[in-house]
Amino acid sequence: MACSEGPIPTPAPAVRKWVGPPVNVVGGGQFRTVIFYGPWQCSSQIMTYCQEKCAGSGHVLQGCMWLADVKMDFQGTLVRAGSRFGMTHCCCNYATLSKSQNEVSRAQWKKIRDDFRERWAERFGKWPTEANGMNSPAHHIRDLGHGGNPTDWDNILPFPKDIHEDLLGLYNQCYANSPPWTTVGVDYPYGE
Repeated sequence: MACSEGPIPTPAPAVRKWVGPPVNVVGGGQFRTVIFYGPWQCSSQIMTYCQEKCAGSGHVLQGCMWLADVKMDFQGTLVRAGSRFGMTHCCCNYATLSKSQNEVSRAQWKKIRDDFRERWAERFGKWPTEANGMNSPAHHIRDLGHGGNPTDWDNILPFPKDIHEDLLGLYNQCYANSPPWTTVGVDYPYGE
């Protein structure tokens, strides 16, 4: 019987991901989008990016959340390539919008939501759905309550409903300068 010293390693939490369908590219080839869902603590590189982003707009970083990784793999007749982009929320000390300002932003989003999902599907494949067939919610990376653009492509990402519902409380922690969002995490929070 073998014996070991030290703590028993705990298994990494299961990674949630969405795997999109292959999408044909004009000129030949296909790409597939895969979204890995966090949130995770920001790596040192992402934390530095957020500090610079906040400072660049005259704000102070209060926390950093690595929300998801979006991976795009291309396969053509001669080439296979890929890219990966970390979707990050920098919790700068942005002003909080008033209730009426927030309602205006939400109304703008609701007005374009269906059209946005259709255009997103043209680019990345059918908008993700929940187990019950309903569309997954769209998450505004810079939240609407702190001035996030309700219709900007770079500010919207589909999220599973259960994770999306948890993000409000986590965003509040991040804006309150609370751990774990104030400390640096690992460079690769998940494996494939």
